[in-house]
This record gives sequence, structure tokens and C-alpha cells, in this order.
Amino acid sequence: METFLLKNIDSPTSAEIDEYVRAGGYRNLAKALGMTPKEVLEEVKKSGLRGRGGAGFPTSMKWSFAIADPKFPKYLLCNADEGEPGTFKDRPILEKNPHLLIEGMVISGYTLGAEYGYIYLRGEYPGARDILDRAIAQAYEKDWLGDNIAGKGVTFHLAVHQGAGAYICGEETALIESIEGKKGQPRNKPPFPVNVGAWGMPTIVNNVETLSNMPLIMEIGGEAYARIGSADCPGPKLFSVSGHVTRPGVYELPMGTSLRDIIYTHAGGMKNGKKLKAVIPGGISTPVLPESGIDCAMDFVAMPKAGSMLGSGAVIVMDESVCMVRVAHRALKFFEHESCGKCVPCREGTDWLRKSLERIEKGEGKEGDIELLTDVSGIMSGRTFCPLGDGAAGVVLGMLKHFRHEFQEHIKERKCTYS
Repeated sequence: METFLLKNIDSPTSAEIDEYVRAGGYRNLAKALGMTPKEVLEEVKKSGLRGRGGAGFPTSMKWSFAIADPKFPKYLLCNADEGEPGTFKDRPILEKNPHLLIEGMVISGYTLGAEYGYIYLRGEYPGARDILDRAIAQAYEKDWLGDNIAGKGVTFHLAVHQGAGAYICGEETALIESIEGKKGQPRNKPPFPVNVGAWGMPTIVNNVETLSNMPLIMEIGGEAYARIGSADCPGPKLFSVSGHVTRPGVYELPMGTSLRDIIYTHAGGMKNGKKLKAVIPGGISTPVLPESGIDCAMDFVAMPKAGSMLGSGAVIVMDESVCMVRVAHRALKFFEHESCGKCVPCREGTDWLRKSLERIEKGEGKEGDIELLTDVSGIMSGRTFCPLGDGAAGVVLGMLKHFRHEFQEHIKERKCTYS
């Protein structure tokens, strides 16, 4: 498949506006400005684009809610808080192709009737901050941002807001709280951000990759875009592959590419000839799959049927030497640390799960610990303000479903056979 999101990123000057324009950049924005916002929205609807941040919600439907709200101003927020362990798919766009994101945001802002946009950038990406600031300045200089974009009388202003390193701010309402200068914690929903978002106004929060698809939809049209990838989840998808593979990295592939193909065809298969044991297919918050479960299509519809989720498309590959109890323990240390503490099920649940897993991993487990893990995970699931608690519980339940014997061995033998 010819790349679009990662086009030209091997060039050392790919982040410069002149090179981006030479490669066809901003012509799709000009095309969109020659259409009405309603016509652009119709192309997005035809495309079948789903949000690439993890939820997979239809983009045109989400936008239509904000467009229908009579309140102004409206805001467009780009979620660049890429904090999910194993996820680094947005980084090449932010650092190597920033003008693609800017072009996509201006097209989106024009469609939404939003005149103000913010890129909420992960605190751990300081290099990307400098690159984005420079790219935004270049776009202002060339009249692709400002009060009279391309002489069309369209206004869109854009700035970067850098977070402080909180994973929870990847959740859209916590992100909004942070941008407003408050503590980054999730809000109650409803009301939803599309009606009551940043500063109480209609707000759309989309992922970097989602917004970066807009120029492609404008270039080839919604119907042609819908023919890329799977019927239920069209378009290209970025997969960040890490772990025990020969060629880790970011791959742009059609949505619906099988997990087996991603690992063995594109990432070169297992490193050092070892056997595949397990795969976390969509970032650490998605349930693990065993080797026997990787013949599944990587999209938002097929993955739940396979027993996991697409999530961010972060494929973490583990070989036969990996202890799954240790993986679960390490994941729960992360979730406990990143829980904002607002709701009891997550605040207390992640602590209980981490302590129980730590005890088992150290060889101090006892009879009933597996049942305790199951019960606590069940209590947490569906009872938290945001998906962080669900993700933590899903990690444990997925591990127990496929690798229960390892937990039993740790408790019975009081040691890890993989250390």
C-alpha cells in the first residue's frame, strides 16, 4: 500500500513547509475551502472514517453533534497525548509530517465552524513541541492559518498546549480540564464535550491520526477512501509494533490487516528464531491474545469478536521467554501510578490488583489470590469515570483467561520458572 500519513518522512526536511507544499501539501485544504462545510462533512460521512484514538467512534457523527449546537465559539482539540505504553504511532506525524496534521486541523475546523484549535501534546515529547511551533509559524506566514486563510475569509488559529506527563489527560474530558488550567481529571458525562466542552462551548476532540486523514479524504473523495481497508472500518491505519520482532517500528497499512500479517510479514517475524507466546494488540490497556488468537483482522469491529480491542493499534509482541505474571504486574504498576484517584473503583482497585500481583510475582501468593484478582477486576469493570479502570481490569482478566496456569504455578511453586 502506498503511504499517505507517513509519506516523505524519510526526507531530512520533511517537516518544512516548502517541502510539504512541493509534495502536494495544502492543496487539499484549498480544495476543501472551495466546498461548503456541509459538502466536506458529507465526504467525511461517505469515507466511514472512525476515530483513531481507540474508541473508533464515527467521525462524521461526532462532528454533526457539535455542528448542530448553536453556541459559539466552537473548539477543535487535537489529542496528541500519546501516553499508552507501546504506542508511538503519532510521533512520526508530529515530528516528521506536522503540516499534514495542521492541514487536517484547518479542514476540520472549517467544517465544524471552529475558529480556534489546540494541539494537546504529550509532556514527554519536548522535541515535537519545537517542531510543531515552527510548523505553525510557517503556516501562519504562508496564510494557511490566521484570519483570512488563502484569501477565502476563513479564520482558524492554532497553538500547542503541552501537558505535564499525565496519562489520564489522554481521556478527552481530562484533556479539556487540563487545557482550561485545572487538574487533569475526567468529567461526568453527560453533558458531552460536543455540547459542553472547553470553556463550556461545543468542542471536538480528535486524535492526531484521525485529523491527519482529512487531507486524504479531500484528495481522493469519501467513496474512494471507503474502499481502503475493511468495509466496517475503512482507511489506512498506523500500527506501532514493538517487542520481540525483527523489525519494530510504525507501519501504515490498510485497516483490517491481520495481526499475523503485521507480525510476520511487515515486522519480519520473531526475533532470534524464538516462538511467539503472546501479543497485546492495541496498547497495554487491551486484553492479551495468545499465539493461537492472532488470525484476526485489526479493526474496531473484528477485534472485540477475537477477545480484545484495536485500541491505539500498538502491537506489543512477546516471545516464549516472557513471564505473563510479571507483565501483568508491570502493567498494574503503571495503571496504579497513572490513576487520577477521582473514583473509588479505580483508585482502590488498581492498588489491590497491583499488590496482589506483586505478592504472586514474588512467590508469596496464596490460595484464593486468583479469585481475588477476578473479583476485584469484575467490580472495577464498567464502574469508573473513564476507561482507565476498565483497561487495568481488562489486562488482568485477559491474562487469567489465557495464562491462568502461570499464575497457578507461581502460587503453587512459589517461584517464577521464567526468571
